[in-house]
Amino acid sequence: MQDFTGKVAVITGGASGVGRSLAFALGKRGAKIVVGDVDTAAMEQVDADLREAGIEAVVSHCDVTQLDSNIALAETAEAHFGGIQLVFANAGIGAGESGALWDYSEKDWQWCLNVNLWGVINAIRAFMPRLVAQTDTTHFVVTGSGNGALLVYPDQPIYTATKAAVHTITENLHYQVQAGGLPVKVSALFPGPHIVDTGLFNSGRVRPEALQKDATGNESGINSVEDMKRMAAEFGIELQTTHPDEVAEMAVEGLQKDAFWLLKTTPETDAKIRARCDMIMNRQTPVPDQVGG
Repeated sequence: MQDFTGKVAVITGGASGVGRSLAFALGKRGAKIVVGDVDTAAMEQVDADLREAGIEAVVSHCDVTQLDSNIALAETAEAHFGGIQLVFANAGIGAGESGALWDYSEKDWQWCLNVNLWGVINAIRAFMPRLVAQTDTTHFVVTGSGNGALLVYPDQPIYTATKAAVHTITENLHYQVQAGGLPVKVSALFPGPHIVDTGLFNSGRVRPEALQKDATGNESGINSVEDMKRMAAEFGIELQTTHPDEVAEMAVEGLQKDAFWLLKTTPETDAKIRARCDMIMNRQTPVPDQVGG
């Protein structure tokens, strides 16, 4: 998709982080933007900022854990702009788990699976029939994570599990549309190459009341990227981060090439991926990498 002028892009989790940056990156290229989110304050802010930037946009409530809410967002996009050409299943949270996997709260499992996994499933069910029905090429993009899809870090098992599942679903969706000769391009977006400076570590601000816990903040003690930087510094490590705008630009450039892998890595990450593949091929016993590496 070389030209985004006049194209309608729906972005779940679009009020902050990578979703917000995607909205501006595409909007500045002439796309019409539909943002779905549950963070009221962030929604109000992105609505004002998009208008100030002269970007034609609609901001609407969307709880990705509910199929009906995804369908309502699709209907909102169609009612305002007449159709949909790009969908970004982007909404995601981190449960902030820490310690032994068998001690995690069931509420953490439920919340992370509901948003990260069922959010993608619901987006596929709500939007794919609409994209498939069009004659022109459309695009469905899923935001995943290298933590789960490419590597396995032992300090975020719930998040890692959701993102591993999300990537297999994304790849299978790609295979199915290819096999069916359907007019939909599927892409897997991996924010990076470093830890992305978003509100993922402060996901508790949008935690639903039914899944609230007695604990305040994340058990890991990490509630922001700044917390991660501080903790890394205690071990003499200078943590590198990536701004969401960089991720959005990388994604847009990939979409212009109809790329499946919207992925930017570092030499260190590539080495870890190769080592993991070698471990599997050589039947080596897994050894944990640096936690949080």
